[in-house]
Parts: sequence; structure tokens; C-alpha cells
Amino acid sequence: MNTMSYKGYTARVEYDERDNIFVGRILGVRSIISFHGETVTELRAEFEHAVKDYLAECKKEGVHPEKPASGKLLLRVPPEIHGRALVAAQAAGKSLNQWATEVLQQAVHPARKAAQRS
Repeated sequence: MNTMSYKGYTARVEYDERDNIFVGRILGVRSIISFHGETVTELRAEFEHAVKDYLAECKKEGVHPEKPASGKLLLRVPPEIHGRALVAAQAAGKSLNQWATEVLQQAVHPARKAAQRS
């Protein structure tokens, strides 16, 4: 997946072969915010414009813009997985929160995970 980021917002970018354009959509917010461009430079400018428009519209409407993530994550997992995760965290000398954060970080940054193995 190709992505780009601006002001804390991340967009997924794809190439639309039929229309010969790049198409992007901002991730992590309920609103559907999309943009497109014929070149990467144009796509970047349209992405930044879409974020600025979204923030301006929120201000105009008097609502807080959605943040892609709050930093709080509630997971529901089977009790046996919870128990094994707790044991793994304790064995590593970490809290479950610290351990889970590291596991999630490795999952979303696979290159770092591979580098750590080397």
C-alpha cells in the first residue's frame, strides 16, 4: 500500500489505470475525503488541499476535526490469548501495555522488525 502523510493525516494512494490518474483517500476518519492528480506533485498538492479544506470546514461548523487515532485502543480477545500475552509481557519484564505497543509497532513497521532480527 502506498501512503502519504500531512498534518497527522495519512492517505492511501492508488493508480487508476482506466482514468490514468492517481487517486487518494484519507484514512482513519469517518468522513470520506478523497482527492486525485495526474502527477505525484499534483496529487500531493491536492492531498494537502483536502486536509486544509476538511480542517476549515470543521472550524466553520464548530466541530472538532477527527484525529486519525487517539492513542487509546480497546481490544477484545479470547481469554487464552490475553493470558498468553500477559505471560509473554511479564517474561519480557514489561507491562502488557508496553509489550503490546512493541508488538503492534513491529507489525506496522515490518522493515524495522527485519532489521532487528539481523
